[in-house]
Amino acid sequence: MSAEIRKVAVWVEETHKEADKVIAPATRKAVAAAVIANPFAGQYAEDLGELMEIGAELGGLLGEKCVAALGISPSAAESYGKAAMVGENGELEHAAAILHPKLGAPLRKTVEKGAALVPSSKKMGGPGQVLDVPLGHKDAAYVRSHFDGIEVRLNDAPRANEILVAVAVTDSGRPLPRVGGLTAEEAVGEDGLR
Repeated sequence: MSAEIRKVAVWVEETHKEADKVIAPATRKAVAAAVIANPFAGQYAEDLGELMEIGAELGGLLGEKCVAALGISPSAAESYGKAAMVGENGELEHAAAILHPKLGAPLRKTVEKGAALVPSSKKMGGPGQVLDVPLGHKDAAYVRSHFDGIEVRLNDAPRANEILVAVAVTDSGRPLPRVGGLTAEEAVGEDGLR
């Protein structure tokens, strides 16, 4: 692993009840986050290839941790998302370099398929700041029941020269979805949209 990892955190959120209705089975979201050193903190670099390679490594590592935390087979994963927060000595472009060119392919491999774009967000922040990880159906972006998100917050990250990188995977959509549209069961997953 080329990333200098200070910390990895993994947790699962389960919703068992919503609006006084029992959710059975519970909807579950897993998120895995890594706190890494930013090799470009405090300096401008034209070539961000090192961060792109780190993104590829983290896509697989964090995706595998999410699937394992849910205790499901990769094919049972239903939605995913990614996000990164750079510390004050970094740039938003550092988060983009980790998230966009290469993180997606290894993440897709961990959830088997993944025809849809991986929803993402990036921001600059400091220790204890919340990072929102957007979620969408892994194979069909038009499945509205899976438009969702999960928060990541670590009390000591990211420090000024670090990047907090997070990947989320679910085994279901939102609890009690009722805004219509394409359902997960109807999704074909060939074009990434339907």
